[in-house]
Amino acid sequence: MNRSLVTEKLTAIFRTVFNDEGIELRDDLTANEVANWDSLTHMLMIGEVEKEFSIKFKLKELGKLEDVKSLIDLIEHKMNS
Repeated sequence: MNRSLVTEKLTAIFRTVFNDEGIELRDDLTANEVANWDSLTHMLMIGEVEKEFSIKFKLKELGKLEDVKSLIDLIEHKMNS
């Protein structure tokens, strides 16, 4: 799956989970910039990502996520493994 398709699917997940149709994903977007992004919505978002892409994250992988780019990179890595 190419990066733009991953980003497109991720954008839909973010817009639903964070209840904001205006969210535009950028590589350097962080939780601090998204209204309603707290620990609960973070776990909901991760659950939706795992379901959408048929992957499972390890806790230590999630701890290393810094921004949207690191999430996309991890999704691509999981899908190509």
